[in-house]
Amino acid sequence: MRDRLIGHVRRVVGPVVEMDGVADAQMLELVYVGADRLVGEVVRLYGEEATIQVYEDTTGLRPGAAVYGSGEPLSVELGPGLVGGIYDGVQRPLDELRRLTGDFVTKGVDAPALDREKRWTFRPSLTAPCDVRGGAVLGVVQETAFLEHRILAPPGVSGRVTEIRPEGEYTVDDVVATVETASGRQEIRLHQKWPVRQGRPYAERLPQTMPLITGQRVLDTLFPVARGGAVVVPGGFGTGKTMVQQALAKWCDADIVVYIGCGERGNEMTGVLTDFPKLVDPRTGRSLMERTILIANTSNMPVAAREASIYTGITIAEYFRDMGYDVAVMADSTSRWAEALRELSGRMEEMPAEEGFPAYLATRLAEFYERAGMVRTLSGQEASITTIGAVSPPGGDFSEPVTQHTKRFIRTFWALDRQLANARHYPAVSWMESYSEYVDDVAGWWGEKTNGEWRELRTGIMSVMQREARLEQVVKLVGADVLPDSQRLVLEAAELFKNAFLQQNAYDAIDAYCGVEKQYLMLKIIVTYYTRGGEAIRRGATLASLRKMKVMRDVMQMKFECGNEDVARLESILTRLEKSIDELANVFARRRSDVTA
Repeated sequence: MRDRLIGHVRRVVGPVVEMDGVADAQMLELVYVGADRLVGEVVRLYGEEATIQVYEDTTGLRPGAAVYGSGEPLSVELGPGLVGGIYDGVQRPLDELRRLTGDFVTKGVDAPALDREKRWTFRPSLTAPCDVRGGAVLGVVQETAFLEHRILAPPGVSGRVTEIRPEGEYTVDDVVATVETASGRQEIRLHQKWPVRQGRPYAERLPQTMPLITGQRVLDTLFPVARGGAVVVPGGFGTGKTMVQQALAKWCDADIVVYIGCGERGNEMTGVLTDFPKLVDPRTGRSLMERTILIANTSNMPVAAREASIYTGITIAEYFRDMGYDVAVMADSTSRWAEALRELSGRMEEMPAEEGFPAYLATRLAEFYERAGMVRTLSGQEASITTIGAVSPPGGDFSEPVTQHTKRFIRTFWALDRQLANARHYPAVSWMESYSEYVDDVAGWWGEKTNGEWRELRTGIMSVMQREARLEQVVKLVGADVLPDSQRLVLEAAELFKNAFLQQNAYDAIDAYCGVEKQYLMLKIIVTYYTRGGEAIRRGATLASLRKMKVMRDVMQMKFECGNEDVARLESILTRLEKSIDELANVFARRRSDVTA
């Protein structure tokens, strides 16, 4: 099909190529342009003319060059060998391309996404003859030590399995099952293809009631995201977007992580590519790459491939979701993807909307984020895709179009604050600008884990932070010394919460990841200090005396000294804190009564 001539190049405008003499071309068809067979996609048809966006460098391409059609849309290969892979925006394996061309990818080079020579041990899950529907599990391949790759009947393929191969070693091209369908005989191999711009089907959407645990206290406790939810992480240059996403990729409790480096700087993506293989998965003790797939499309790569990269990533995520796994997709960043849309739209001479972005920007964002969700798969399993997209608004202006449009399609907003980043407070998530609409959805799950106290504790500390923000305006005018101890306690508790809870050291072996029970007990200790301390002050105690309690040293250091398994130690700190405050309050109450007498 690659030799089917469908037209000739008429004009070249950067990555956009106009073609005339069109014969038998289809919208969104994958095409090959010129003698170098540059990969492209038909994005516009009018009469005998068409417009193609090319995913490679078009330097040297001339009018008159032949264009060949493939007869199929831009698709990805899905099968064993994806996990641990590093691909570009159109799923070309970068390790293989480097082997073929060296450190710089040359034009027209291509390689299959999945290794055609490697043999995988296939174990059938069914016995022929039997009836199957699309999405049914036909067999399994042990792809990594902890990941079972389930071989699925492709969506839309339903019928009677007449033959299924016995357990043995097969390549991804080998036929492992034969299904007689209403339209004829269908051969099923270890791999399948799927168009990237078309979402894979599922049986039904399910309520999102279970949080995605990230191990980052500010996110899990204050602004949780449910499994199957959608999040945006906006922040200006240097506020730590990539740091947050890399921390989530390492620590979140998803089964599979798809990390899309969309238009990021080469040095940042290089850091990901070199660091991830060295990182150890805290759940398995093995390499993090054994549950990670990387899509690397840096800012110096062709801009059109950047536009396709997020669809490549989300399609791979849907494939693993269909197996019954929980998948987390990190898109860093959708701003660079939107800039690619803007450049391509401008070259196609489309009418621009606000700030030059195309009028369909909101539609494209919606198409991407709506592919997240908690679903029941075609095989009856519960699985999810959680999408976390970073946005890089110019100058940190959250009113720009990409941020504003994205907020319409997500329910969690993790705003990064430059002042926090400059103060080396990481994660630099603003507790005043951020929000989560999943709090009610996950409150039941958190309640079961925290004796029903999570909602009350979270509300209490958020109230403290809001009161502190109002008092800060007064402090700037007259100073903190003129405030009564009851109000200074608000400032004290807020500062304790910021330093001992919200701030988290990604390089500390204990503090890098915080489990659910540890988060709960730490939060309870800080809220107890505020509530019991307030009662003590009303009984005559001073803020200075509260600060001098010996237990406060342990409270300040608990995040570094108490591991996730040290529940008894945290409970001991809580007990000693309550006892110390009560004793202090009694001492001052007696003094007050003695003075009164």
